Amino acid sequence: MDFDVIVLGAGIVGVSAALHLQDRGRKVALVDRGAPGEGTSFGNAGLIERSSIEPYPFPRSPFTLMRYALNRSTDLYWHSTSLPAFAPWLARFWWESAPMRHAAASRDMLPLIERCIVEHDALIARAGAGELVRASGWMEAFRTPAAFERAIADAGLTARRHGLGITPLDAAALRAQEPSLAPGFCGALHWLDPKSVVDPSALVKTYAQLFVQGGGTLLTGDAASLDALSPGWQVTTEQGKIAAPAVVVALGPWSDTVFGKFGYKIPLREKRGYHMHYAPSERGAPSAPIVDREYGYVIAPMRRGLRLTTGVEIARRGLPPTGVQLDRAERVARPVFGFGERLDPQPWLGFRPCTPDMRPVIGPAPAHRGLWFSFGHNHHGLTLGPVSGRLLAEMMTGEAPFTDPTPYRADRF
Repeated sequence: MDFDVIVLGAGIVGVSAALHLQDRGRKVALVDRGAPGEGTSFGNAGLIERSSIEPYPFPRSPFTLMRYALNRSTDLYWHSTSLPAFAPWLARFWWESAPMRHAAASRDMLPLIERCIVEHDALIARAGAGELVRASGWMEAFRTPAAFERAIADAGLTARRHGLGITPLDAAALRAQEPSLAPGFCGALHWLDPKSVVDPSALVKTYAQLFVQGGGTLLTGDAASLDALSPGWQVTTEQGKIAAPAVVVALGPWSDTVFGKFGYKIPLREKRGYHMHYAPSERGAPSAPIVDREYGYVIAPMRRGLRLTTGVEIARRGLPPTGVQLDRAERVARPVFGFGERLDPQPWLGFRPCTPDMRPVIGPAPAHRGLWFSFGHNHHGLTLGPVSGRLLAEMMTGEAPFTDPTPYRADRF
């Protein structure tokens, strides 16, 4: 079977790329070893994060760094045996997070963030997936007045600068809006523009169905079988070998297993994270996802129940899951959210594909004709999947890209 393009990876980034290429007349094969939306895309907090103007930097506060060094926080947990392997990446992340460089990263990410809602909305409408999406924004909740007051000032500036809607809620207003919450938060910022997804995996599957209905081919195969032809590319699937002049690596945290074969040393690392579903409290569930800023976890109302997603775990690939972060977050979240028993037999473990400069890699491989990349979306794969798919497809088909793709080039490293 021959195609115009093979897309490796059926998460939100790969499926979106396949759809945008298909829309431009390309015959596309989408290849994954599992079903669409069953990898990294499965377990996130479900945010389409229009208000995330600034990427998450390496902290500079001595207090925060000391807290992290003690390894007792809910938002970060690290394995001592993994730190040597992560040290060069973390050092580069710290360097890139200096104020001027972080500001540059924010500017570079803005064109993608600004289009994230409109690109999702277009696919949601075409796929008939409206029941999976809520236009209720999300909330940052605070436990200390000092942190809340600082956040109001900072968020107000961001909102005015970028035309975003935001509503500060004191403790009384928060309880009135969210009666399922017990006392514990002194206030919250309600960001109004973002949307949330009640089943991220189902959304990806619905987009994949749209791709198949449009004539696309969904195949089961191992991306590690990718071989260069002369010219073109070949992948082995359960249905046989397929070939195409172009291939897209959209494998999220596993992208290095392919690009590394061809000599590329892109500094891609995974930040681990967990989720667990809980029965909602008798008082009900929040109307929108809520992040507890002091403790770094998110509670998101999902189809299955309340999903608690944790912060970051630093662990080398292959280490078994730990329950440390989830247990810590559950301990501080339960008194406020009042949720009941765990609904999953075991915590879900996922991997966020991260680059130290906080930008994704989108564009052509520098030394291989027909090899294209779209990965490294850090904490915002669900948010940026469709808009990244548009940008990549525009570049691959010779269409004028909607924004300058230079900041996302692979050869910046």
